[in-house]
Amino acid sequence: MTTSRRTFFMQSLSCASALSALVVAKTAQAQAQAPTAVLEASEQAQALGYRADSAQVDAKKYPNRAPDQSCGSCVLYQGKAGESTGSCAVFGNNLVASKGWCGAWTKRG
Repeated sequence: MTTSRRTFFMQSLSCASALSALVVAKTAQAQAQAPTAVLEASEQAQALGYRADSAQVDAKKYPNRAPDQSCGSCVLYQGKAGESTGSCAVFGNNLVASKGWCGAWTKRG
């Protein structure tokens, strides 16, 4: 069976169009996924001492943590004032509690 150049290019163009549509659909799907809440039990959260309630932070392990420090007052926190959760740059923009705390806390300037 012989395939002409024209047939070959038409089939290639058709495959390229289908592949392009698939890539666009997958990209849209990835962008639509909402951030998830950071779990205290996750490896990264444990390594940073993250607690959703800053009052529960281990004071012996993190003696420099002050009572006025919380995710909501951290420069890395991306949430809006008054919201109970917001995204955090340290946790891949996943959600942390505004009343939470971790070892990466840095005063908002």
